[in-house]
Amino acid sequence: MEEVDKILIHALKQVGTEVSEETDSVKQFSSELIVEAVVRCIRVIEPGLGSPLPTSLPPGMSARFRVGMSLAQACQDIGYKGEIGYQTFLYSNEPEIRSLLMFLVEKLPRESAEASDQPTGKSVVLQRAIAAAIKAQLVVPWLPPNCRLPLHGETQSPGSLHSFHAQPLSLPHCTKGPGKNQLKEVQDYQRDILPPVTAQPSHHASVVASILEQHTAELSAAQEWDNEWNSQGLLSRLTPQEYCSRKLTRLRKRIEEQLRSAALPSAESAFGGPRSTSDLSDLLQAFRGSTPSDHILTKGTHFTHTQKFTFTQQQQAAAVTRPSITAGPQSESDIQLCQQEEQLSLQQQFQQLCSDVEQLAADMKHMSVTNAQVLDELKQRDLGNSENVEKMQVKKKTIDLLPDADNNLLKLQALVEANAKRVVNLASQWEKHRAPLIDEHRRLKEICSNQDLESSRKLSEIKSLHDKIRVSTEEAKKKEEIYKQLVTELENLPQDASRSAYTQRILEIVSNIKKQKEEITKILSDTKELQKEINSLTGKLDRTFAVTDELVFKDAKKDESVRKSYKYLAALHENCNHLIQTIEDTGTILREIRDLEEQIETENGSKTVANLERILEDYKAIRQENSALAAKVREG
Repeated sequence: MEEVDKILIHALKQVGTEVSEETDSVKQFSSELIVEAVVRCIRVIEPGLGSPLPTSLPPGMSARFRVGMSLAQACQDIGYKGEIGYQTFLYSNEPEIRSLLMFLVEKLPRESAEASDQPTGKSVVLQRAIAAAIKAQLVVPWLPPNCRLPLHGETQSPGSLHSFHAQPLSLPHCTKGPGKNQLKEVQDYQRDILPPVTAQPSHHASVVASILEQHTAELSAAQEWDNEWNSQGLLSRLTPQEYCSRKLTRLRKRIEEQLRSAALPSAESAFGGPRSTSDLSDLLQAFRGSTPSDHILTKGTHFTHTQKFTFTQQQQAAAVTRPSITAGPQSESDIQLCQQEEQLSLQQQFQQLCSDVEQLAADMKHMSVTNAQVLDELKQRDLGNSENVEKMQVKKKTIDLLPDADNNLLKLQALVEANAKRVVNLASQWEKHRAPLIDEHRRLKEICSNQDLESSRKLSEIKSLHDKIRVSTEEAKKKEEIYKQLVTELENLPQDASRSAYTQRILEIVSNIKKQKEEITKILSDTKELQKEINSLTGKLDRTFAVTDELVFKDAKKDESVRKSYKYLAALHENCNHLIQTIEDTGTILREIRDLEEQIETENGSKTVANLERILEDYKAIRQENSALAAKVREG
């Protein structure tokens, strides 16, 4: 059982159970450790069933009984067929706990079973514990802070909540791309000046939201690129770099077309005619050239803008103060009144200008719509005029042919017959050329369809190869991580332990099992031989007694002494039967004694006395709780 217990303990550690290094047998499991191990296994097997179960026993006895009953019900729901109840967890029995843990370990998912063969480093255990905690919290429904009870303290944090406010982050790996080399200055900036991620957001509460947003954006961008490449990139039969360059070129052309459509009306209005632009810089220059040179906002420094603004203010102030100087000194109140009046007049003028501009814009829209309608009508009239001209020419030719109608009809019939013969000749020639052309068209169409099928097949193969490459890459990464963990564990292992020692131990165990199997087989064969001998002797004895009884009984009718011998023979046979029955009963009693001794040892190993003492203590604690509750009820 030692090897079985080691396997169980190893599997329980994999699911996150905190088993101490000193514990090497199920016999040493406490009630708290049993409850934690069972709950961890149930959470892995059925997360929805195990998430509400606590991993530790509560202090109150009634609550402990409820937890034990809920655990027993959960194990039965999973499919455990053995006898189980609250006593299995509160008053543990080694065989029952071992069978229950073996059942739970066998019910673990395949991923957990494969993970049990992987190394059990501290980082791996921590990551699995974090993943299990997050999975358990995701199953629990969210409750507002005002609706949370004390029992929700383990699953939902009572701390303050923060709004999800994300800020842009600058990460070194975000600036890298395939085939791009960073400049030395950028690397120096990222190494020496760029602050860490936790210091970049303005508020510390935004760190987690910013990291999640950045990670989500990167994942969505990678997923979009994969989808676009698998759907459109592979069909283009280009490399990723060529596909990206072609996409960028198309985007630039589209921007140029949009800017050209926006720049052409302004260019026509400014220069009196259409203007062709062939480059993005020309289009931007067209935007600049469409406004007068005096009103172009040139780029300048802060000093030049300040100087220009101050100079214009000084000119305006001089222009305002000149009439006041010529008129004579005035009081400050008059100056303020004049300024207010001037401000009101300027505001009225500004509003008037705004209304005029709006009116002009509306008129321009109306004129543009009217112009479009007029152009459409003009086009329609041009089409109608061209049709009328054609009709007029046809009627004119017909009128010219009316004076000599008979000769013209004969000429027309001869022309029609000649055209008909010519059409028949052309049709025969076309049929001669048409048959090989149709055959060639069918052949080329069949070749094209075959090429399409071949290309689609190769495309599907390329997609499957891409999927296999991605899966192989993920498996290679996982195996590389496992290899690193195994290397670290190998370095941490004691150097005196060798592979040959473990191999020798395994070979010894196998040889012992073979010896035990041979001994069991030998004992079974000996038992069978003895049973055969006993059966043959019993049959021989019965046959001998039957013959002797018959012979003696014949002589007993004639001789008195033979009659006494017959009585002694019958008594001897009966006594022998009693003796054999006594021996068999003795063997049965000895077997029962051995069975009872084994049961006594089992009961002694199941800590019955200790469990009875614990039951008494729990009974006393329950009575105390009941009395305390009754006292509270009386006081209330």
